Amino acid sequence: MDFYKKAGVDIKAGENAVSGIKKMVRSTFSENVITDIGGFGGCFTFPVGKYKNPVLVSSTDGVGTKLMIANMMNKHNTVGQCLVNHCVNDILAIGAEPLYFLDYIGTGKLDPQVFNEVISGFTKACKENNCSLIGGETAEMPGIYQEKDYDLAGAITGVVEKENMLSGRVKKGDVLIGLPSNGLHTNGYSLARNVLLKKYSVNDKIEALDGILGDELLKVHRSYLDVVRPFLKSHSLHGISHITGGGICGNTKRILTEDLKLSIDWDSWEWLPIFKLIMDSGEIPIEEMRKVFNLGIGLILVVEKNNSSEFLNTLQQNGEKPVIVGSIV
Repeated sequence: MDFYKKAGVDIKAGENAVSGIKKMVRSTFSENVITDIGGFGGCFTFPVGKYKNPVLVSSTDGVGTKLMIANMMNKHNTVGQCLVNHCVNDILAIGAEPLYFLDYIGTGKLDPQVFNEVISGFTKACKENNCSLIGGETAEMPGIYQEKDYDLAGAITGVVEKENMLSGRVKKGDVLIGLPSNGLHTNGYSLARNVLLKKYSVNDKIEALDGILGDELLKVHRSYLDVVRPFLKSHSLHGISHITGGGICGNTKRILTEDLKLSIDWDSWEWLPIFKLIMDSGEIPIEEMRKVFNLGIGLILVVEKNNSSEFLNTLQQNGEKPVIVGSIV
C-alpha cells in the first residue's frame, strides 16, 4: 500500500506531470540556460559581454483570488500568463528586462490537465517576454488547500545597466503618461467577486461588457515590456509605476521622494466598463475604487515635460493609446 498516496500526495503523478511539460518549458530556454528541468536548481550563465555595469533586479508575486475565477470557469491557461507579465512589469519599473523566471504551484490534489494548462500560460508569456522558465516547485498539500484549489507564485530576475536604473530621477513638473490596461489585471478580485457574484454568474453574458463576465475577469494582465523598451535608455524617462493593488496613487507614490506629490486628472480618461459595473453593482464610493483598482490605466511613465510630446507620438505610432493623466508637483 502507498501510504503517502493514501494520505493525499501522489509522488508518481507529480513525476509524470513534470515529465510531461519538459518539452514545453524547454521552448522558453535561451542559450544562457545550462540545466534541464527537474534538478535542484536552475542554472543561468550571465551574459557578461552585453553589459558594462549590470544590476540584477528581482521580484516575486502571485495572482491572488483571480484563481477562483479560473476555477469557476475551468479555464487555467491565462493565469500563468498573468503572473509572468505582472512580474515582468514590476522589474520594468526599475528599468530592467527579464532574464529568467521561477514558478511555484501549491494544490490540494494535482490535476494533470490543470497543471498543463497553467504551465502553458507560463511558457507562452515567458517566450513573449524573452524570458527563460528555468525551474519551479509543485506541491500537493491536502489539508492546506481543498482538492481543486491551487495557488501560484512566481519569482523573476532581470538586468539593467546601473546608469539606466529608474531610481531617484522623478522631479517637479514631470508629466504622467498613462498606458491602458485591459481590465483588472491581477488586483482587486476579492472586492470584485464580493460585489459581482452576488448579482451575476461568471457564465452570464453582460450587455455592458459585450461578453461573458468570467471571460472579462480572466483577461490576461498586460505586459508593457515591448511598449516601453524603446524608452528605457532615454534620460527623459524619469520613472515607471506599475498600477497594481493600491491603485494609481498608492503605486506611483512609491517612486516619489518626500518633497513631491501627485496631481492626477481623474477625468482625463474613460473607465473600462468592468469598473463601472463593479462600482454600480456594489454602490462603491469613487474614492474606494481609486484605491483598489487600476481603472483602465495599467502603467504610468513619468516623463520630462519638454519631451512628453515625443513620447506620446512614439507610443501612438506603435499602436498605443497613451493619455496624460497628471503631473508631479
